[in-house]
Amino acid sequence: MKINGSQILIECLVEQGVDTVFGYPGGSVLNIYDALYKNSDRIKHILTAHEQGASHAADGYARATGKVGVCIATSGPGATNLVTGIATAYMDSVPMVAITGNVATPLLGKDSFQEVDISGITMPITKHNYIVKDITKLADTIREAFFIAKSGRPGPVLIDIPKDLTAALCDYIPQTPKKAGVQVHTIRQEDIDKALILLKEAKKPLIYSGGGIIRSGANEILLKFAEKLQAPVATSLMGIGGFAETHPLSTGLVGMHGSKASNLAATECDLLIALGARFSDRVISDVSKFAPNANILHIDIDPAEVGKNIAAYSAVIGDVKEILTALTGLFPQQEHDAWIDEVRCWKEEFHFDYQKDDTLRPQFIMENIYEQTNGNAIITTEVGQHQMWAAQFYKYTKPNTFLSSGGLGTMGYGTGASIGAQIGMPEHQVVHIAGDGSFRMNCNELATIAHYNVPVIIVLMNNSTLGMVRQWQTTFYEARYSQTTLDRGPDFTLLAKAYDVQGYDVYTQEDFINAFKEALASKKPALLNCRIGVDEKVLPMVAPGTAINNLILD
Repeated sequence: MKINGSQILIECLVEQGVDTVFGYPGGSVLNIYDALYKNSDRIKHILTAHEQGASHAADGYARATGKVGVCIATSGPGATNLVTGIATAYMDSVPMVAITGNVATPLLGKDSFQEVDISGITMPITKHNYIVKDITKLADTIREAFFIAKSGRPGPVLIDIPKDLTAALCDYIPQTPKKAGVQVHTIRQEDIDKALILLKEAKKPLIYSGGGIIRSGANEILLKFAEKLQAPVATSLMGIGGFAETHPLSTGLVGMHGSKASNLAATECDLLIALGARFSDRVISDVSKFAPNANILHIDIDPAEVGKNIAAYSAVIGDVKEILTALTGLFPQQEHDAWIDEVRCWKEEFHFDYQKDDTLRPQFIMENIYEQTNGNAIITTEVGQHQMWAAQFYKYTKPNTFLSSGGLGTMGYGTGASIGAQIGMPEHQVVHIAGDGSFRMNCNELATIAHYNVPVIIVLMNNSTLGMVRQWQTTFYEARYSQTTLDRGPDFTLLAKAYDVQGYDVYTQEDFINAFKEALASKKPALLNCRIGVDEKVLPMVAPGTAINNLILD
């Protein structure tokens, strides 16, 4: 039976288990949107306020659920509005398929109205991308795109479909989706053997856990591995939630805003085991002084990451869950009591703390959110100081519960991501932590939140400044606050109410406790406009280019 390209797209999405897509219609995708209208009982479409919001929502959906997120945009500016969201997903290894329309094939390459070479534009920020010019190849292209997005190291894939193909007829034959297998063919026994020698000989091992632990679902085997090795566990920003922060072996974040215990452990360890981590500059800072006493054992699915930023003494390439499973069964229980006691002393000497008084402080806000949600919320963030406070002062015990733009540092990411996460995980409470600088970038998505009654609680850390940039200006630029003071509107509480979202003005700790409690109980969207001090700092901090044990503590 022949069906048109738009219906083929729908059938392939259903094949792949897609139940929700995020997008914004336009001329080149009219046929696709007509098919979505006819199939609204099979696929839910969420109309965002902007295409960038759709891409971030698909990203948040993917991170929270572990499924492939899907977004749709029209040609030209619709497609280019997806670029930031695609790059965000690429940097953080998020499985996503972006579907764009384009002008009809006879008009390609002629500077036609709303035409851009979106496949060329996104080539550096996708795992793969396609422009489909043959209707007989459309179904297989869609299937391949989903397979690539979720296999190996996950990431975004783009499919560009000219408008005439969405109307062209073609035979459609259903297929069972090809499962993304676990990558084991690159795991070499000789690499396992070398790793075992390092694990057995280490006196001061440290595990550096990255986002790969979460992407591979390796959190449970990581716990067994860490306890058997008796090694402390430090995490990257993307690795938050991969190892329970309530566990005695957890030392928390490592790097620029990491804990003293994590940073000193990285400096003093004799073996650093990197698990699905890419040694970001925000982690290592001064390369020559990072883990100076340690052999580096790098375990990663992507061989391109090994030796890219830090030279590895030894490496094992493949799925980190499979590798940890193999390693854990091959070495005896290790005892490193003296090392663990040393790290414990560092944890007690300086843990994430702040001056506790009656002032409304961001650290208190995060601790109270943890208390009122019993640690069971999904936290999304924008990018800036609030992002670091959310990482430091909420104790994450499960994977996929801290959703943030790590690699790209995308201001404006979190509001869309909170929508996708809440729609994907309706049984969980999503709390979105935002700064006033980031939030104003995509606050138009309040319209989406209100229309679909998405019960996200937005906690706005409002200090009337670009806080992280101001902190750098204070520390490194002699307090020259060039263009970081946000002495202008809007009144975010009134803005929320204009979108029919409950807004709260929060000035005190009691205000926050009561407002958050009421918002939780309401099961409706809410915005808490929290007025915090303009000079609140994220501490500790490592100055760029210095050793990570050189911590600024106050």
